[in-house]
Formats: sequence, structure tokens, C-alpha cells
Amino acid sequence: MGRYVLSRFAIYIGSLLGASILIFVLMDSLGGDAAAVLLGQEATPESLAALRDQLGLNEPPVTRYLTWLQGLVTFDLGNSIVTQYDIGAEFARRLALTLPLAIVALVTSSVVGLAAGIYAAVERRSRLGKAVHLVSQIGITIPPFWTGILLSLFVGVYLRLLPTGGYVRPTEDFFGAVRSLILPAAALSLVNAAVFARYARGALLDVLNEDYMRMARGLGLSKWGAVFRHGIRNASIPILTVVRLQFGGLIGGSVIIESVFFLPGVGRLVIEAVNARETLVVQSSVMVLTAVILTLNLLTDLAYGVIDPRVRTGART
Repeated sequence: MGRYVLSRFAIYIGSLLGASILIFVLMDSLGGDAAAVLLGQEATPESLAALRDQLGLNEPPVTRYLTWLQGLVTFDLGNSIVTQYDIGAEFARRLALTLPLAIVALVTSSVVGLAAGIYAAVERRSRLGKAVHLVSQIGITIPPFWTGILLSLFVGVYLRLLPTGGYVRPTEDFFGAVRSLILPAAALSLVNAAVFARYARGALLDVLNEDYMRMARGLGLSKWGAVFRHGIRNASIPILTVVRLQFGGLIGGSVIIESVFFLPGVGRLVIEAVNARETLVVQSSVMVLTAVILTLNLLTDLAYGVIDPRVRTGART
């Protein structure tokens, strides 16, 4: 197990370094001149050159990358070029909205989706089981932003039960903050629940056809007893993979959802930075989000080794 954990950590560190290089190269290749944005079109060549030196824009790319990487490691993301706000503090403030939104959507969609998928697999010949499978197939085709718009119109505008946009900080109004996140979380959860249901059904169907499941039934376990005792654990590896992939999708989907519901999260921060040509803000924000997703991948890989010893054995060979 120790060698397996070390190998996962090595891959994790290598992935972080590779992602940082790729993000820096892509952002640097986009070009643009932050000094020209700050000083405007009427700036003189001398003032532009002086500001570029001050901002470190004339440094070689390797030097700028190492400086940026050092800031990431020490949690010092620097200041935005145009408005001079602290990127780390602003990102943390925005992440305090985006991350709980994604986690709530992940937990809700996984619980609902896995329960629906397991039922659709075990009761696949019943009418209700077929209906659940059909609904999950349709749900996969609906984009989250469309679900958000429909929920906003029906629940917010027609029924007037929940706010259709805006956000109140929990420190100002806790229940108001919760109310403002219900519709965005529901919009993200519904589509992802359909994805979980589909994959859970497929993974469990493969397990139900195994000989040990028939043997469990032959030893006296009920259909559902065999599923809970043997089926779910053996089907958990592909399900965990889907959970890992969907969390990254939820982070990306929150960018659109935050725009639909006017939420001041990380997605809005990135969009605002793109419009203002704040390259450093975009670059650092994308890297931190990538680190969050890679960290979840690491935790999922470690969970693989705990759930299925064959994964650890394969890592040693």
C-alpha cells in the first residue's frame, strides 16, 4: 500500500507541474500587452517600456514562469494588473461560493443518481425501473444552463418561491444565502444525477451477471441483499471514476450557472478577468481550479486502493 500511495503522489506532483507549464505557455502565447491596457493608446514608448520593466513583462518566459510558480507554492498569487486587488484574497472569497455550490451539487446528484441507477439495474424488468432508465437517458441530453433557466422561470418567476439571481453573504443573512443557492445547485444536480444514474446502472448490471452474485442468491440472500452485500462494492470502481470526472464538470458548469443566476463566484471572476485582459488573474485562477480537481483525482485513486486490493497489486507489478 505504501508504494501505491507514493506512486499516486508522484503522479499528482507531476500532473501539477505539467498543468502549470501548459497553462503558462497557453496564456503567454495569447499575447497582449498589459502595460498598453493600463496606460491606454496615447502612452509613449518610454512610459510603456518603464511599466513593462516594473511589471516584469520584459523578463524571459522561464523567469516569469518560475516567479509565478513560486507565488503559487507560497500562496502568494500577486495583485491584478489593472485594478491592483489581491488575487489570492479575491479568489478565496469567490471560491467560498463556488466550491460549496459544486460540493452540494455533487453530493445531491450522486446520492439521487446512484440510488436511481441501482434501482434501475436491480428492477430493470419492471415498469418503474424502465421509466427511471428512460428519464436518466433524457436528462443527460439537457445542458445545465437550460435547466437553470427553466427552474428560474418556473420556481422563481411563476411560483415566486426562491430568488432567481443574486447572492447574499452568509455573514449578512445565512438563510438568504442558502435560498440563493438552491436553484443553482438544483440546476447542476439534475443533469449530473442523470449521468450518475446511467453509469451506476451500467456498472451494476455488469456485476449482477457475475457468478458470485448467483452464488450469493443460491446461498439464500435476497435480490437486494446480494446487491447491498456484494454488488455495490464491486461496482464502485467505475462509479468512483464517474464521480471524479463529474466534479471537474461541476466546477466548469458552475461558470455558466453563475452567469445565469448572477452569482459572484470563481466563474464570474474568470469572465470578468478575461474581459479586463487580466491575464495573471485568469492564469492563476485556472491553475488553482486545476489543483483542486487533481487533488480530488488523488483522493479517488487512493480510494481505489482501499476498495479493491487488485488496484494496489497492479501498481506493484
